[in-house]
Amino acid sequence: MSLPDAFHAIAARVNNWGRWGADDELGTLNLITDEVVRAAVACVGPGRRVPLAVPLRRDGVQTGAIPGRVDPLHAMVQLNQELFGPGTVACSDDVVTMGLQAGTHWDALAHVSHSGRLYNGRPAGTVTAHAGAAFASIAAVRHLVSRGVLLDVARARGTGRLPGGHAVVPEDLEAAEELAGVRVAGGDVVLVRTGQMRLLLAGDRHAYAYPSPGLSIRTPEWFHARDVAAVAADTLTFEIFPPEVADLWLPVHALHLVEMGMPQGQNWNLEELSTACGETGRYAFLLAATPEPFTGGTGAPVAPVAVL
Repeated sequence: MSLPDAFHAIAARVNNWGRWGADDELGTLNLITDEVVRAAVACVGPGRRVPLAVPLRRDGVQTGAIPGRVDPLHAMVQLNQELFGPGTVACSDDVVTMGLQAGTHWDALAHVSHSGRLYNGRPAGTVTAHAGAAFASIAAVRHLVSRGVLLDVARARGTGRLPGGHAVVPEDLEAAEELAGVRVAGGDVVLVRTGQMRLLLAGDRHAYAYPSPGLSIRTPEWFHARDVAAVAADTLTFEIFPPEVADLWLPVHALHLVEMGMPQGQNWNLEELSTACGETGRYAFLLAATPEPFTGGTGAPVAPVAVL
């Protein structure tokens, strides 16, 4: 089944292929200029630091619905081992096996393709079983520091958590802007809070995953018009799931990652940040969110920190 004409019409309006050159692998992260970072630093007030990652653990975010995307499998390989003989310093070491998108993470631009193409028109076949992503892997993102803006859609709608069937539309984003007293600008990293993370923090992984509120197919044009650098959300699927358009699965992923070249993040814990922003009245902050540089990776874990 091919993608519908309505999808291709939106894709044509938000397409960034060639905007930063034919060989570009960063997409909208190019919008994070030195000037943007200096302005982000100026957002810091009391210096309150808020962690935004969920714990990496065996009973984490994943439900088994996505094949191969496993929660961390952690094992000790050394236990207080005296490597250099009795009475010497002892070490404990561990290893982990996990999906790179298992917890709080960024999706690389190579994570999604459609119609046989990745971002910038590169063939989807450049992602291989042996090497992973040869183009636009997560390792291309060597730093990700910018102004973060919390769009607390749940709070703007007067609720702690959006219902599972709620599609976040541009009007929701603008209501959250009004609540924040901040206008999203070029180079910003937008964090969209639905409140869905509350279910995961309460231990209900399956309700957290399905059904899920999330971004509507109408939102990519809003982010494109604002020149947003990246978007992250507090849900497993990022966009509304099941989809708002019947049989059109993951259209927002395709529009963001393939057409716009805009990274997106899932499973961000925005609950403490929501409280902190409400208490301080500061919804714009310095955000440090550089992913782990896995060569060939189509995504990577991240432990973001917001500094208010």
